[in-house]
Amino acid sequence: MKTSRTIHTANGSTVTVSPRGIEVDLWVRDAAGRTVATVEMSRADALALLDELDEVTA
Repeated sequence: MKTSRTIHTANGSTVTVSPRGIEVDLWVRDAAGRTVATVEMSRADALALLDELDEVTA
């Protein structure tokens, strides 16, 4: 993952995944754009999470 990726949910919330060095930042925002949570994880964990999300939404 070299660029940010934003996933939009059915209720208007978003999850943005952004690379930062060897780690990845994940921002969860509600429909109004307010940050609900921030998560820092390894690149491998983030890629695994995105793969699982792709399977769920396919």
